[in-house]
Amino acid sequence: MNLEQSVQQHFEESIEVKANALKSLQMPITQAGILLATHLRQGAKILSCGNGGSAADSQHFSSEMLNRFEKERQGLPAIALTTDTSTLTSIANDYDYHLIFSRQIQTLGQKGDILLAISTSGQSKNIIKAIDAAHAKEMPVIALTGKDGGHIRSQMRSQDIEIRVSTDRTARIQEVHLLVIHCLCDLVDQQLIETL
Repeated sequence: MNLEQSVQQHFEESIEVKANALKSLQMPITQAGILLATHLRQGAKILSCGNGGSAADSQHFSSEMLNRFEKERQGLPAIALTTDTSTLTSIANDYDYHLIFSRQIQTLGQKGDILLAISTSGQSKNIIKAIDAAHAKEMPVIALTGKDGGHIRSQMRSQDIEIRVSTDRTARIQEVHLLVIHCLCDLVDQQLIETL
C-alpha cells in the first residue's frame, strides 16, 4: 500500500465507522443533549474528564460550553477536570493517580450536576473512580466509550447514558467522540439559546 492509499483507507474507515455509529447512537446522543439542557436550565454545571486524547476532548467540550459553540449566547457552566496540573499532580502524588478526577468531583460536584466521562476503552481506572464519585453525589453520567464499553458499561445506572462507539480502533473511536461532542453542543444550543 502506498502513502496515498493509506490516507484513502483512513478516510474510508472513518466514514464507515461514523455511518454505522449514526444508526446506533442517534437516540442516546439526543437523550444526552436533552439531559444536559434540562440540568443546565436548573443551574447545574458539567464536569468532564478523560485521559490523553480524551482529556483534550473533555477540554474541547468545556470550552464550547464556557465560550460558545456556533451561535452567540452567554457562557454555560462547565469544568474540564483535566486542566489544573497542580491539582492533578498533587492528588496523584499524595494519594493515587486513579483518584485525580474523583477527588475533584467530591469537592466540586453537587447533586444535579452532570459528569461527562470519556474513555475509549471503557477501562480507565480514574474514569471508573470518577463515575463512582459522581454517583455518590447523585450526579447523572454521560459516558463516551468505545469497543465493548469495558467496565464502564456495567457502572451505568438508569439516569446515565452511555454513548458507545462499537469499534476496536482507538483513532476511529476518538473521531466519533469528537463528532458526538459537537452534536451535544448543538443540541444544547438548540434548546437553550432562546431562553438565555
